[in-house]
Amino acid sequence: MRLDKKILESYPDFSRSRIEGLIKAGFVTVNGAVAEKAGMKVVDDDEVVVEIPPPVPAIPEAEDIKLDIVFEDGDMLVVNKAPGMVVHPAPGHFTGTLVNALLYHCPDLSGIGGVARPGIVHRLDQDTSGLIVVAKSQKAMDGLVKAFASHKSIEKTYLAVCHGKARLQAGRIENLIGRHPVDRKRMAIVEKNGKCAITNYRALTVENLSSSGKENPLTVFECRIETGRTHQIRVHMSSIGCPIIGDKVYGKSALDKKLDPQPPRQMLHAWKLKLYHPVTSKVMEFSAPVPDDMKPYLTLNEKGIK
Repeated sequence: MRLDKKILESYPDFSRSRIEGLIKAGFVTVNGAVAEKAGMKVVDDDEVVVEIPPPVPAIPEAEDIKLDIVFEDGDMLVVNKAPGMVVHPAPGHFTGTLVNALLYHCPDLSGIGGVARPGIVHRLDQDTSGLIVVAKSQKAMDGLVKAFASHKSIEKTYLAVCHGKARLQAGRIENLIGRHPVDRKRMAIVEKNGKCAITNYRALTVENLSSSGKENPLTVFECRIETGRTHQIRVHMSSIGCPIIGDKVYGKSALDKKLDPQPPRQMLHAWKLKLYHPVTSKVMEFSAPVPDDMKPYLTLNEKGIK
């Protein structure tokens, strides 16, 4: 029997599209492993577990939350997102998000690209700081969505402070990233059922920071991504033996505890952004200053890190 039909027996009120959405989002496991697709075969003895996420309010509310706006015109704005801010409402985060703040700042934003995530073209993880682009007009939304989907006219560069030293000072990581086969909250490098992910990295500085006095090398990487997969840089840097410090999912907590100060979050920052304006086609470049909580781990006067 197909997995989606098996689930439908237990949840007859669910539509096929909702069941497929739950499977794609990783909310369904079969015998403890995250289900890969709706059409996979299951038998009566298989243990199928469906986790139902709480509903998200259909229309987010405007909230008076301060924003660090780097650029704004009638069609788009670029925000330097603070660490800890969720981009759009989701289960567990219905308020205090970037969308809530944007609706207050731009009352006409509602409906641009949809009522649930108005203006949102791409995302950053909650604990990742830095530049994010928002569309203020439907024409800008259409142009930006196309640009971010193709990855051809967008340059996104991040700063990542990582444990260890890379075997190569610079390199290119290209593979498939998909849901972890067991833990649906994690992403992983996979051989099938994943999406192409490409990260170009370059070591900028190497530090030695430790509260114990023992060697604990940290490397500051510049990461230029050609794709925008979920947790891409975090997964890729961990895969070369240089996990991002403070990363509670892909990092090394034992090494984090040796640092002084201990990182309050994953030290990943969306640092630079280059794109064509979606309406005027003008080339635009932006940069976001290194946030204060990242500065203790950097040599700020070296190689243009500022």
